[in-house]
Amino acid sequence: MSECPHLAEMPRPEPAPLADTCPECLADGTHPVQLRLCLSCGHVGCCDSSVGRHATGHYSSTGHPLMRTFEPGEAWRWCFVDGAIV
Repeated sequence: MSECPHLAEMPRPEPAPLADTCPECLADGTHPVQLRLCLSCGHVGCCDSSVGRHATGHYSSTGHPLMRTFEPGEAWRWCFVDGAIV
């Protein structure tokens, strides 16, 4: 894991999740493979193994740089800008 400059810019405490699952998958009628939580705004999106790749789509449309896993028992974070686990 590495430290990135975007981590210091994130709100503390982290934002509350805006949903329990990926709302775009619900709207599309698809199943999210794994969930990710945007650390800028709390958006919940599915991972790149899902059909919609909604977490990456959220980054592409908003520029929000960091997300963390939203899966039970996992605790890693990803920086889209740096392309690294932080």
